[in-house]
Amino acid sequence: MAEVMASAATGVMGSVIGKLTAMLGEKYQLARDAEEGIRFLKEELSTMDAVLQNLAEKGDDQIDPLAKDWRSKVRELSYDIEDCIDRFRLNHSHGGSKANFVRKAVRKVKILLQDRGLAEEIQKLKSLVIEQSERAKRYDIHAASPQPVLLDLRAPALFAEARDLVGIDGPRKEIIELLTCEEMQHKVVSIYGTAGQGKTTLAMEVYRKITEAFDCRAFVSVSQTPDIKKLLRDILSQISNNQFDDQTERWEMEQLIRNMRDYLIDKRYLILIDDIWSVAAWELIESALPRNDNGSIVITTTRSKTVAKSCCAGIIGAHMYEAQPLGDEDSRSLFFKRLFCSREDCPQDLREVSSDILKKCGGLPLAIISIAGLLANKRQMVEVWVNTLKSISAAVDKDSHIDKMKRILLLSYFDLPRHLKSCLLYLSVFPEDYVIDCRELILLWVAEALIPGQDRESMEQLGRSYLNDLINRSLVQPAKVGADGSTVKTCRVHDVILEFIVSKAVEDNFVTIWNRNGFSQNYTCNKIRRLSIQEDISGPAEEMVKTMKHAHIRSINIFGYNNSGLVKHASKFLSNQVLRVLNIRGLRVDGECYLGQVKRISQMKYFGIKIIRPGGCELPEDLEKLQHLETLDISKTNITKLPASIIQLQRLVRLNVGPCQLPDGIGNLQALEELSTIRLNFQSVKFIQGLSDLTNLKVLAIFWTYAPEVRDVEGHEKERACISSLTKLFTRLRQLTVWGCPDDTLSFMSLCVGTPPPLQRLVLGGDLSAVPHQISSLLNLTRLRIALWGEVSKEGINILASLPILVSLSVILWPGNEGESSSFHPRYAINSEGFQRLVKFTFRCRCEAALEFEPEAMPKLQRLKLQLLARCQFKYGDGGLVLGLQNLAGLKYVRLRINCGAATSDEVDSLEDDIRGVAGVHHNRPIVQVERI
Repeated sequence: MAEVMASAATGVMGSVIGKLTAMLGEKYQLARDAEEGIRFLKEELSTMDAVLQNLAEKGDDQIDPLAKDWRSKVRELSYDIEDCIDRFRLNHSHGGSKANFVRKAVRKVKILLQDRGLAEEIQKLKSLVIEQSERAKRYDIHAASPQPVLLDLRAPALFAEARDLVGIDGPRKEIIELLTCEEMQHKVVSIYGTAGQGKTTLAMEVYRKITEAFDCRAFVSVSQTPDIKKLLRDILSQISNNQFDDQTERWEMEQLIRNMRDYLIDKRYLILIDDIWSVAAWELIESALPRNDNGSIVITTTRSKTVAKSCCAGIIGAHMYEAQPLGDEDSRSLFFKRLFCSREDCPQDLREVSSDILKKCGGLPLAIISIAGLLANKRQMVEVWVNTLKSISAAVDKDSHIDKMKRILLLSYFDLPRHLKSCLLYLSVFPEDYVIDCRELILLWVAEALIPGQDRESMEQLGRSYLNDLINRSLVQPAKVGADGSTVKTCRVHDVILEFIVSKAVEDNFVTIWNRNGFSQNYTCNKIRRLSIQEDISGPAEEMVKTMKHAHIRSINIFGYNNSGLVKHASKFLSNQVLRVLNIRGLRVDGECYLGQVKRISQMKYFGIKIIRPGGCELPEDLEKLQHLETLDISKTNITKLPASIIQLQRLVRLNVGPCQLPDGIGNLQALEELSTIRLNFQSVKFIQGLSDLTNLKVLAIFWTYAPEVRDVEGHEKERACISSLTKLFTRLRQLTVWGCPDDTLSFMSLCVGTPPPLQRLVLGGDLSAVPHQISSLLNLTRLRIALWGEVSKEGINILASLPILVSLSVILWPGNEGESSSFHPRYAINSEGFQRLVKFTFRCRCEAALEFEPEAMPKLQRLKLQLLARCQFKYGDGGLVLGLQNLAGLKYVRLRINCGAATSDEVDSLEDDIRGVAGVHHNRPIVQVERI
């Protein structure tokens, strides 16, 4: 089948055409008129798809109302056709293998009766397709295929280091001076300005750069539809180092406010509250922040001058600060940094048109970044850039109620290739300020048929290139980038861009959203295709269930924890035949969680659920009917046992579980590539032996229970079975995580000597007393995390240093089995030998130890994370716990967690001052973040 690109206009078209093709090729014994009808639908939809692809390239102002109406009708028609196909295929599925002869005979009679209506339904759909096809003849047909895209390293660089964004130094210094005067009065600064002006970036920089000592800090974002209770819980969790987490879920607003005030009343605190939309929201937050005249600081950001006034009302040490647009020089610097790395690299013939483009951006940093992202995907030719300038001028100069930032985003959106539009609109299912796991996002795209293709692995790779393209275009912001710099792990969407995406997704009936404002406007549409529940739905759950036409819901995404009302109606939510995705990112269960009739959701490809205790949740016994399921993630639930039928899921690729028992026969899941986290003490010996039969397994995580109380005959038998299975798997695995492993269980790595295994990531956490010598043979290892008891020998350091392509290393040191000795651990010296490609180094020390980086050590290291005992600061002589920080030539970021236990204030302050002092004179001026625990 020719690959068909999904787009915002087509949505499901590629998936429909693929299924029609499959029906013609599969042995369904279709009646002649039904087969002819299916063939006709396939051919017509292929032609109509090309028209939709062409429309997707145009802006709404370039499409007349009749074309818009045609686009909407075809989109809905394609959904109806796929629903028909899925019902037909469901009727012809055979179910479990245990069905007896009588059941099969009865089923065949039912199928014959149901199939009599198929031809009639196809004829009705055919008539509708002909009608829409006739209407489409007025449009030209044009289609093009996208090309895979690599991450442009300049794109995340704009977001990775906010301090490098131009135009921020002066305002940051000015605000810090306002806040750090000697008076100990309560201080507030409220930064206000238009959307896209960089208020959050400026506020975060002030928050990070204030180096005075505070008892506690917190940063939260309010958003347009705030859950104030959740926001207060977040603040309380941060300022108290999570000590109230188990209690706050049950507290009402008044109790949250009272406990926050009681906790903060005698403390000096620094709190940043970003993106406040209303005076009412601020007043609730303010009521939890005591004015204690301890020198506490509150920083707020808002688009509203009225809100800014409210934040400062009645406070002597309060200041309103209006964010200003970038000046010409700073605008040019930001623009050229994205496109050419520097202004000097810009070709001479592009400088004049660049200046004209920047004038249209009005000094808005987000507008500049967006337009630069748009131009980064075009040829660097004067005529191309002039045409872009004309488009910008036509958008921002016309009289419109839409603000300038949104009009610029419209340009970026309509400039997208058609295959990216749906992927971008899908981001509207996530709430504002939500940190998105990139891997999860790509899997959702695949499950929703937004990525074309038949081969799952290539589809996931293509999904990664789509995400890279959106990041390169500055429409998606990277939140966490891998140590290699080429892979984004988590991302987020700027609130201004998300507003735009949501408006387009709702307009196209791509997503229906429930938040604190209720349903999005397209709720009145006759069919809901994708449902995103972003806020508490306990109250109106029954009303929602009555009015929604569930048979058409293709995906359900649920966020937040106060949705217990959903549990009562779960069977109605899940009893539809076209559901592909059920992604629950938080649910409080007070009783049992019923997951509906599995038979009716047999098309599901992605099922992920996170349930908050105390409730329980069990998977249905007839799980084998989910024959299309590829991802099952129940790792954040309290499910204790999986049904035996799970081993019949022949397409299952990823299985993530918590502490639960799995059935024997795991080797039957031959499509399985990822399996985590298996607790061996819950499993049978037969299950552990069966792991070795997973020939396609690439990712494995296990928890090796080796406590004295389980060292019985069965425990040792499980240990031997695990070593045997890991020995066989080790030559195939790409990632391996083993928690709780003692030294004598690492024999499974011994066979790789002379033949380096493909292992790229390794986590060893447990009872290790030394760095295993077998690690030196893992020549393909790029990431390593290892936890050790006691000291690290020089030989151990040399083993780690010898890994040739290691880019990320985490070392955790625990006190030796005999506890802290009177003599402290040595200073670990890192010399110029080895670690030649290391980019990220984490050293978490729970015992007495110090570090020294000798000249030319770790030449490519950029990120250094340290956790050290402050009480040892003066035990190692001059220089304290860390020497030679200035020798790390590539250093850009330092995070220091100071363990203040049993330490004096002088020891704590000295450790922090040492790190900040060296970083301050380092030629890279690395960012320094310090946390005291």
